[in-house]
Amino acid sequence: MASNAAGMSNAGSGADGDAPRRNRPKYSKFTQQELPACKPILTPKWVVSVFFLVGIIFVPVGVVSLLAARDVVEIIDRYDHACVPPNMTDNKLGYIQNQTISKDCTRTLTVRKGMKQPIFVYYQLDNFYQNHRRYVKSRNDAQLRDYKKANQTTSCEPERFTADGKPIVPCGLIAWSLFNDTYSFTRGNENLTVDKKDISWKSDREHKFAKNVFPSNFQNGALIGGKMLNTSIPLSEQEDLIVWMRTAALPTFRKLYGRINVDLKVNDTIVVKLSNNYNTYSFGGKKKLVLSTATWLGGKNEFIGFAYLVVGGLCIFLAFAFTLLYAIKPRKLGDHNFLSWNRRPAGR
Repeated sequence: MASNAAGMSNAGSGADGDAPRRNRPKYSKFTQQELPACKPILTPKWVVSVFFLVGIIFVPVGVVSLLAARDVVEIIDRYDHACVPPNMTDNKLGYIQNQTISKDCTRTLTVRKGMKQPIFVYYQLDNFYQNHRRYVKSRNDAQLRDYKKANQTTSCEPERFTADGKPIVPCGLIAWSLFNDTYSFTRGNENLTVDKKDISWKSDREHKFAKNVFPSNFQNGALIGGKMLNTSIPLSEQEDLIVWMRTAALPTFRKLYGRINVDLKVNDTIVVKLSNNYNTYSFGGKKKLVLSTATWLGGKNEFIGFAYLVVGGLCIFLAFAFTLLYAIKPRKLGDHNFLSWNRRPAGR
């Protein structure tokens, strides 16, 4: 019996010894972190060389970008304050809310530098927070891209239904606040046509706004927000709406209104007839009309050029600083005397 007990004991210990082996994960170089890796040794020469290389590349790119941005010609005209009648300057909100007062206004622009076509027409708004959380969420994308869900107004508060309970298409605060100022341009006796085709993103027209969804019950409430929409034109062709509903990230932004496909010469006088309809007076905003050319880099934006110049200049400065430091006080690579446990305590 003693031998049987010993045998059972040995069998049990053998089973217990196999358990860790069964639970052990399958060996692989990935789980054991044995994959080949690049472990460069950052010697002073390598660090200085990299900084010099980055600086040499970034500085010319910054100069070229800055020169390209400064080739852009812009005409900027703020008109929200200038288009208020003299007797209403102390009550601008009353002026914009009074439907009996004409909102027509004429502005004269002078071309200071030749502008090659296409000339982009933008409207610029200041102090308008399209990135406000409640404003951004007040839309229903399913409604815009699927006619079967045209009556779906979830998350469109407070512009979901009309007073009699009919669903609004397109619903939400973004569409409701659509910009509604209009512009027309003349040069002498010549009317300058504004091309409004393809001013929105192609992906938005084809994927976010459906060809068989039409506006209905829009701006039909007690409070009118902005522009009216033609109920016979599908949303995919309402490009002013598509441009507006791509919300801006900053409180000062520009949105494309159209293009003028005519060259403007130096000292040309452009007469702008506009309708000052959009209410920016209630929140202290500003409205500007912008005529701008473009280069291979896009519109006027000097930030990219300055950013490259600053980073490139900083890299060259650090390269010189490290070179000078290495020349004055060189340090042996891998010197064990700099290890903390090899240093003699202070005062001994």
